[in-house]
Amino acid sequence: MGVIAENVLRVRERMARAAERAGRDPHGVRLIAVSKRQPVEAMREALAAGITDLAENYVQEAEEKFAALGSITATLHLIGHLQRNKAGKAAALFDVIQTLDSLELAQALGRRAVGLRKTLDVLIEVNIAREASKSGTAPEQALELAGAVGEVAGLRLCGFLGMGALNADLAETRRSFEFLADLFTRLPTEQRRELSMGMTGDFETAIEAGSTMVRVGTGIFGPRGSAG
Repeated sequence: MGVIAENVLRVRERMARAAERAGRDPHGVRLIAVSKRQPVEAMREALAAGITDLAENYVQEAEEKFAALGSITATLHLIGHLQRNKAGKAAALFDVIQTLDSLELAQALGRRAVGLRKTLDVLIEVNIAREASKSGTAPEQALELAGAVGEVAGLRLCGFLGMGALNADLAETRRSFEFLADLFTRLPTEQRRELSMGMTGDFETAIEAGSTMVRVGTGIFGPRGSAG
């Protein structure tokens, strides 16, 4: 078994233990492998190790790597900030956009999705850390934006994404995750499909708070550019 396969197994084991501590079904949490700045061969190893969800941060990088991979059976996620002028390409490349943060971006994505005759799953990014350096809509505006996005043709709103504050301790991060989990419960039932919280350093805390998707890069691939 290669290093990436071992890492995938180890992360899944930790995910399962976190879910069990929270009294949750481990199968209710999806592992999203974040392949940003990782070589195509490392992505192939992750897919061979059973990864079914891949995430990229940048549209151009994703376009090049997905083309090199050829046929991909995994679900493809965009988890980086998306500029409106790249919405068309993103809608064509990805199955899920996790970082929707405005109605204007939603409308641009929806128009492209309709043209492609596809339904694009989206999550609204909520700036639960309230950091100016982070993208995302303000928490107090999230439910209003969700209502508007829910009316955009071509899109299916599936929930929220959030990130803890930079350099926060786990107690503070837990409070942020629990806040977003509570906000998530106030969405209409049909929009409460996915709650994307947690990365390599805090995914267990996120699962305990209710996350249904964890986004793990370094924990699977090692430091950026080191795999392969």
